Amino acid sequence: MAQVLLVEDDAAIRAALTRSLRDLGHVVSAVGSGLPALTAAVEQRPDVVLLDLGLPDIDGADVLSMLRAVSDVPVIVATARDDEASMVRLLDLGADDYVIKPFTAAQLTARIRAVLRRSGKTDEDPVIAVGGLRIDTRSYEVSVDGRPIELARKEFELLLALARRAGEVVTKRDLLGEVWQQAWGGSDRTVDVHLSWLRRKLGETAAQPRYLHSVRGVGVKLAAPSEA
Repeated sequence: MAQVLLVEDDAAIRAALTRSLRDLGHVVSAVGSGLPALTAAVEQRPDVVLLDLGLPDIDGADVLSMLRAVSDVPVIVATARDDEASMVRLLDLGADDYVIKPFTAAQLTARIRAVLRRSGKTDEDPVIAVGGLRIDTRSYEVSVDGRPIELARKEFELLLALARRAGEVVTKRDLLGEVWQQAWGGSDRTVDVHLSWLRRKLGETAAQPRYLHSVRGVGVKLAAPSEA
């Protein structure tokens, strides 16, 4: 999916993220400090850099500034700093996006897709089709069997997150992280309510599903009616 340069000083976190991202199809190279990160970004020309701020040799914000002087590679900052002033500063320094620790691999992958779309480096088909369901990621238009469906923003993002993993059971924790950025501390009820609204607009119910299938104790799967 993407060539990712992971910059993370904690060896255990670095190994876990590398493994999770590779399991999701990414090609990952990982370094543990700022100077090797700058060298790798120039030599390897990754699609995206995931940059931790707490590095042992150079502050991550300084790495970001130096990286921006030599490359326009998309950068996602991983930080525990969730105050607005810190986020604005990082974006002004050249970050394309950020994730607040802790986060899931699914949430991070959604962020990677987003920055690659904005940078024009993704080859994703702009229209995702699952059976008679069509989702246009450029125009934010959705239709079922040719009938247009009006969705609120979060309903669209929820449907899109499931459609991109059609046929897979996606946990509510992953959905909270990817759609609401609340993998920890969020309520499954948030997902349940939006699924209820989404089902109604798609012309189905939890008792009689067509596309959205709940797997008790696991999560939700989107599948074409003939594949359910």
